[in-house]
Amino acid sequence: MSLKRSLTVSFITAAIGISLVTGGTFAYFKDTEETANTFAAGLLDLGINKESIITIEDIVPGDTINGNFELTNDGTVDMKEVILNSSYEVIDKGEKNNGDDLGDHILVEYLYHVNGKENVVFKETLADLSDNPKTILEDFTVKSNPKKFTVRFSFVENDKNQNHFQQDSLKLKWEFEAIQRDGKPNFQ
Repeated sequence: MSLKRSLTVSFITAAIGISLVTGGTFAYFKDTEETANTFAAGLLDLGINKESIITIEDIVPGDTINGNFELTNDGTVDMKEVILNSSYEVIDKGEKNNGDDLGDHILVEYLYHVNGKENVVFKETLADLSDNPKTILEDFTVKSNPKKFTVRFSFVENDKNQNHFQQDSLKLKWEFEAIQRDGKPNFQ
């Protein structure tokens, strides 16, 4: 065997021997920790203190009726806003209305109570309000006090014959829609 080859074999043998000795005596410390993480979605829950805000019978042009109610944030998430969606149906029992809509003759004044004062949120006829969502409350935080509202309904007397509305009725549906607060990029 040549000297060059002998030196190569010796070098490889020495390297294998050193790696076995070093590998066999190599030791290290190891420690692990584990965490259990939970992601729980919040609850968006808008409360109202009554099922029917107002029931009116035998109303005539010129009458005004008030209805009071409270909204509460019963959930665990702040509300960015509360929106009122309104729709209605007229049941024509008397004379034909000939295209005259009873909703055009009912004026709604929506009032919000703050520090004992009434603040007008909007004032529109039911016809204008129908399918025209309105923001009635902003920044409704969790555990805040109930928000008090008054709704004033007026059957507008227009100095014209309104006899065709006699015996008619109007079924009003109000849906209060709560919108969650905006997401937070660094939520804590």
